Amino acid sequence: MSTICVNHEPPTYKEQLDRTVKRFPHYVKSYVQGLFPIVGWLPRYNLTWFTGDLIAGLTVGVIIVPQGMAYAKIAQLPPEYGLYSSFVGLCIYCFFATSKDISIGPTAVMSLLIGQAILSIGTHEYSAPQIASCLTLFSGLVTIAIGLLRLGLLVDFISNPAIAGFMTGSCITIIIGQLPKLFGIPGIKSSLSAYLILGYTLKGLPHTHLDLVFGAVGLIWLYSVKYSVQYLIQRYPKRERLLFFFGIARNAILVIVGTLIACLVNLHKTTSPISILNKVPSGFRSMHAPIVTPDILSAISPYIVPSTIILILEHVAIAKSFGRINDYKIDPNQEIVAIGVSNIIGCFFSAYPTTGSFSRTAIKSKSGVRTPIAGVFSACVVVLALYALTPAFYFIPDAVLAAVIIHAVADLATGPKVWKELWDVHPLELFIFVSAVIITFFTTVEYGIYTAIGVSLFVLLLRIARPRFNVLGRIKNSRSLYFPVDYPTLVEYIESSPDGVAIFRLNESLTYPNASYISDKMIDHVKENTRRGKPVSKTKGSRQWNDNTKAESITAPKPLLKAIVIDFAAVANIDSTGIQCITDVRQIVDRWANRYIYWHFVNVHSPEVRRILVRLGFGTQLSTISAVLIPNDRARIKTVVVATNKLTDITNVDETFKEKHRFTRTTDIPYLQIEPKTDKSLQQPIAVGHQYAFTEDNNPVIVKDMYRFFHYSMDEAVKAAQKSYEY
Repeated sequence: MSTICVNHEPPTYKEQLDRTVKRFPHYVKSYVQGLFPIVGWLPRYNLTWFTGDLIAGLTVGVIIVPQGMAYAKIAQLPPEYGLYSSFVGLCIYCFFATSKDISIGPTAVMSLLIGQAILSIGTHEYSAPQIASCLTLFSGLVTIAIGLLRLGLLVDFISNPAIAGFMTGSCITIIIGQLPKLFGIPGIKSSLSAYLILGYTLKGLPHTHLDLVFGAVGLIWLYSVKYSVQYLIQRYPKRERLLFFFGIARNAILVIVGTLIACLVNLHKTTSPISILNKVPSGFRSMHAPIVTPDILSAISPYIVPSTIILILEHVAIAKSFGRINDYKIDPNQEIVAIGVSNIIGCFFSAYPTTGSFSRTAIKSKSGVRTPIAGVFSACVVVLALYALTPAFYFIPDAVLAAVIIHAVADLATGPKVWKELWDVHPLELFIFVSAVIITFFTTVEYGIYTAIGVSLFVLLLRIARPRFNVLGRIKNSRSLYFPVDYPTLVEYIESSPDGVAIFRLNESLTYPNASYISDKMIDHVKENTRRGKPVSKTKGSRQWNDNTKAESITAPKPLLKAIVIDFAAVANIDSTGIQCITDVRQIVDRWANRYIYWHFVNVHSPEVRRILVRLGFGTQLSTISAVLIPNDRARIKTVVVATNKLTDITNVDETFKEKHRFTRTTDIPYLQIEPKTDKSLQQPIAVGHQYAFTEDNNPVIVKDMYRFFHYSMDEAVKAAQKSYEY
């Protein structure tokens, strides 16, 4: 039998610091290069890439023009500001992007938040564009700071159900907010909550105008084309490319045809019978730098955090999704930097906050985009529309734009299939989702965001604070198969732990939220399943005031506790509270059993956790051990592996070894008894309790830890625990 002695002591903090200092110039170089990914791929740009980018860019440009103007109306801004916002994001993003598919520009959810902010702040002292551009500047500054400091991991603390719930609630709010325009019902304030807008819309149905014809026909057209194209692509797969481009042009076709019909309806009339877009200034006439004053900053401050959250959440979620679909990796921190820079520069073009759009990104991806430069071609379409097509925008019906918005955002809502999946995973997942939807629907997007994040974090903390804690037992006639003793389908096959041995499994790191809970569980199990080491005093005066335990004999049927075995495979971290937890448990169970209780740890994979346990004395547990008995099943010991904290020395059993160690062969049981003795050549005591492993030729390798109380097999740990008091 040959044995490998494992010693994986983590590097010291000084060693880690020295290594970081030496590699600091390399880190700085990599950091700076990472800020401009375009440098890595632009020199390889070719005609094939150009063709794909041109087609995808022009396709998205045709879509973003009507969407940009429609979303600007949601944001309570003139339609030209939607085009300004579309232009800047598309141009700037390509320099910092790690995603080829993302299309930057106005989005429905962000527009809804900006609109609610403008209506809440009011436009008496500041104009709506001033509020929007100032909010763009500061949300961009916060976003770029998060990206440069590489704090994108904060997004990971917001669960998918929270994001889905918030997005679904926002979609419902947007759709309901467009109903008055779709039906042509005047006088309904868009600043109201969604449920109030829905109520007033239903109340105003008798006052519906001609706008309903434009809106209803527009929706019928959009959905008819969408589902017809999907059917025809399956029926005629060879025509897929042509049908795809026809399908994505449905918005532009609707706007063009609707505008022509509205123009005919308004011919020779001084007052329009339907609500229309009216004049859109050509070029960048309304562009101006943001005006920042203490008063306006104070007014927009409540909206900086939610707008930043939306910027990051929408963009990173979409970028990751399409990165997985198209088999490439994105850098979330760099993507956050990209949208931060885009918004900071965009505020000088009077843009309101922009981020990635799911619908346009999907279209861009399917159009065959090859690099982020495709956004520049989309920006060219926006500029062309601003300078050449603005006169044609005058007669665009608001009901048509409402139909475009409803059609665009409806796909972002989460359907019943996902609700069922969330319920099947865990009812709390569905609770997170529903909470975000309800709060967004009955209040505002701002409160919806905070609710989604708050409930998500609450559930996370609840799971950390109350983790699953298992008492383990072995499957009968098996080897190293240990399951919770209350496992539903295996209860009859699980045998209880050996007398005096408690076997636990921790399923979370041992940190301050759960330390008290875990320690209580361990202590309760020990007291319920083992007896005291000495009888309870029958004299009431000598007992604790809160000790209601009945006097029991030391010979009670319950066994005395010998050892505790803990599976630490899931414990990646221990903080100071966790350290105090296991220290307190050790003291309590020692007092309960009136003896020293040995602790055996299985699968301690984390170097930091291992270091802490060793520092606490759990590796050697020398304080009460006068001699360590190590099994030796063979009559002849060929080699002894002596492992210490700092080095491993392999020494043959000869006179030299006998001089360093005083050892004897016991006659009663086949054990080797080793006692401590200072080894001057190693410059440290050879401590009792270190792993002394035996090797024998032509036998399988056994991996042992250098500390005898750390194990890699549950069976090994349990057997060692059973021998705790056999000598």
